[in-house]
Amino acid sequence: MEQSHPEAIEPSRHPRTVLVLGATGYIGGRLVPRLLQAGHRVRVAVRSPHKLEQVPWADDVDIHRVDLDDGDGLVEAATGAEIIHHLVHSMGSGHDFEDREAATARRVAETAEAAGVRRIVYLGGLHPDKADLSMHMRSRAEVGRILIDSSVPTVAFQAGIIIGSGSASFEMVRHLALTLRLMPAPRWVTNHVEPLAVRDVLYYLLRAVDIDGDVNRAFDIGSHDVLKYAEIMKTFAAIAGLKPRHVLTLPLPAPTLSGIWVGLVTPLPFTLTLPLVQSLQEDAVTKDRDVDSVISPPPDGLLNYEQSVRLALQREAEGAVDTNWDADAGELAQAAKPLPNDPEWAGERVFTDDRTLRFPGLTPEQLWPVIEGIGGRNGWYSWPLAWKVRGVWDKLVGGVGLNRGRRLPDRLRVGDPVDWWRVEELDPEHRLLLRAEMRVSGSAWLEFTTTEAGRGCDFRQRAVFIPKGIRGRLYWGFVSPFHRLIFPAMAKNIAGAAEKSR
Repeated sequence: MEQSHPEAIEPSRHPRTVLVLGATGYIGGRLVPRLLQAGHRVRVAVRSPHKLEQVPWADDVDIHRVDLDDGDGLVEAATGAEIIHHLVHSMGSGHDFEDREAATARRVAETAEAAGVRRIVYLGGLHPDKADLSMHMRSRAEVGRILIDSSVPTVAFQAGIIIGSGSASFEMVRHLALTLRLMPAPRWVTNHVEPLAVRDVLYYLLRAVDIDGDVNRAFDIGSHDVLKYAEIMKTFAAIAGLKPRHVLTLPLPAPTLSGIWVGLVTPLPFTLTLPLVQSLQEDAVTKDRDVDSVISPPPDGLLNYEQSVRLALQREAEGAVDTNWDADAGELAQAAKPLPNDPEWAGERVFTDDRTLRFPGLTPEQLWPVIEGIGGRNGWYSWPLAWKVRGVWDKLVGGVGLNRGRRLPDRLRVGDPVDWWRVEELDPEHRLLLRAEMRVSGSAWLEFTTTEAGRGCDFRQRAVFIPKGIRGRLYWGFVSPFHRLIFPAMAKNIAGAAEKSR
């Protein structure tokens, strides 16, 4: 097979001021550096600016705190912008996501009109024109319609499944292929799809800034490589070096049941797998190549599915996963309650498991790589079966479970997922604070700190739980006996792993 070619970002003919909505998301987080490379002046609107503290391009953009649910800060962010990239989706944010997405689209369109924005660029999904669409696809189509019907010229791209390291579609395919050699599947696996590499999605989003004239319409974008969903999984298995996978097609639609099943065997939560699988009930292929009349294809051509998978696996092997699917969920979630400082705990019932150990001969620098590499494939250094059982239970009750994993195996940044935790604060070689995103009646954190102590270091491991009501207190009472087994072993095994790696 022809080797994948490197990306080349050409300077824009007309550098613009571009506002990106959803810059902490999977697509937005990858688009921003490309816009900068092309010479554009970039603004980003995010609900939680602290998530950008460790992003390499944070100092090169103007950061605006914006809450799209009520529009707070949006007018200021849009004033003076020439292009708005609308890349925020509420799919994993509850049953009312359709209403939220439509309201957000109207708010963005009205603000863009008032601010004199030249163009809105939107990314939606491929869908048949005449079909009873799922809520997810119906919402994407409605958002595109709202923007196109506004007074601001809009380019609304419509793409099928996006293949790239860390994308939701890629992770779904990968984990299904890894987990199941024989997959009983509903009839939607015989539907056709036209996957598109994330590299090529970003190419179109970037080039849309330079389109001449007041183009105002939707454009289908695809790889021209049409496959059945069953072939998608079989081909991935072959590329990944797995034994042949077999798909047994059943004469049943069963979108809800298969959505639950996909949620159980992949890192994606039910709030994401249910709408994703429901959207697979129809073919997702391009109807025309009209986009070529306004944006020429990439100079080296579009990647086909096989090339896209190989490139995604290569990126992961190189540790070059800039964003992942969970980035969108993290930005859309309500701002989390931070870990309170000790003096602020007054009036709240707080449970802690606090352990400090001194490790002679180990420096914080030697201990830190093990701490920063915790979770994912490296595990939690104590009683793996107990963690797995708790992860399965969390998935069954609608949580994220343990198989969400990490963005990279050995490096973290604020906002990254780590299984059912998220990085809340990070001070390299000194402190890591993880906030729990498991389904639990209360708020929980896990904190690791290291300090120099003579010729060694002190290692502090602290679990903090603030219960919500009687259910939260009962929960802590139930898990406390397990903590007395898990947490001491975790601290000692972390030190042991650091000793071995010296």
